Amino acid sequence: MSGGTGASERPEERHRSPPPGKSLPISALRQNGLLQALVREVGQPAGTAEISEELRQAQEEWEAVEEIQSGLGGTSASAAPPISFNEALQYFQTADLSECRKKVRATVRRQGLAALVRFLFGPPRLQPQLQGERELALAIAQCECPFHPNASRWPGRHHLYRGLDDNERVHMRILQTIYKKLTRSRLGCPRYGAHWEELGFQGADPGTDLRGTGMLGLMQMLYFVMDSQTLPLAQEIFKLSQHETQNFPFCIMSVNITRIVIQALREERLSRECNRRQQVIAVLNDLYAAAFLQLYRVWKWQHKTVVDAGFLLKELELSTKKKPKQLLKSLEAYVNRSPTADGLQQPSSPSASSGSGSQPGEEIHFTGVCDLQVELEGEARLI
Repeated sequence: MSGGTGASERPEERHRSPPPGKSLPISALRQNGLLQALVREVGQPAGTAEISEELRQAQEEWEAVEEIQSGLGGTSASAAPPISFNEALQYFQTADLSECRKKVRATVRRQGLAALVRFLFGPPRLQPQLQGERELALAIAQCECPFHPNASRWPGRHHLYRGLDDNERVHMRILQTIYKKLTRSRLGCPRYGAHWEELGFQGADPGTDLRGTGMLGLMQMLYFVMDSQTLPLAQEIFKLSQHETQNFPFCIMSVNITRIVIQALREERLSRECNRRQQVIAVLNDLYAAAFLQLYRVWKWQHKTVVDAGFLLKELELSTKKKPKQLLKSLEAYVNRSPTADGLQQPSSPSASSGSGSQPGEEIHFTGVCDLQVELEGEARLI
């Protein structure tokens, strides 16, 4: 959607007017003769103009806006090739995540009676050969990047970006791939802008919504849209998120589900399935998709709205931790298109037995990222 820097344009093309109904891109506008005239001192020759400090700052702002619009270090966003989940995972496997690994507390520490109950009746521990893969997943969830170089120019933005690094091409390709797959567009998009709110982020910068999940939040979205078996489900859920009355922020919901899956991993609720399959990240991804499928069915057929989100996420968290195998079987049935797995089939109410839920007129706010806190023993917290 955004163009390049304009360096490939011929000089005689820079001053042409755009076609009727179309505006010039930032890069072309910056080379426009009228704009150049505005940044010259009045009455000075074009070639020897001394630019005042105020006008110099204005020029720098134009350059910053152009950089933000391109989103890929001056190259066209639409030129970035899609990235597969495996390629992105290989990047993290070889990247230096030492600082992220220092923040990882892999398991929930239990003491006293809780430790005894866990030993006698709890799930099995993860096998030693899988510990490295679990640590990698938790390290990706802790990825942070340094201060944004233009943070001082844009005081409205958070200075600390968790996980999403504008200078890392793989990160930008992940972001662009998610956008293209969900919107079914062949064109890329600017790094910042209202289009991310349309996808279901809270603002113009997706990086500010990854607290508690880091880059794993985006990696699981990438898996969802790049796997041929789950892509139709992802697009169907995204379509429901745009519904006139049942709308919800798709990407924020996705990040919340990733947070639930991470917590289930840390509490060793997934060890049995990981041991059986001899995989960790693949189990995390499948459980993420299965949880999203469960939420989609309830949301669609029980005509839920955003005011129900907090309660539904709590219900989903309980199901994910206590019945992960059941959720995974539901996903397997869905992708195999068995008669009981069709996403259009109305499910039974998850809260029918509990009798609890949102009461009419009760004020319920949508659950923000990591607002659902799980009480853990000791200091074992992901964030």
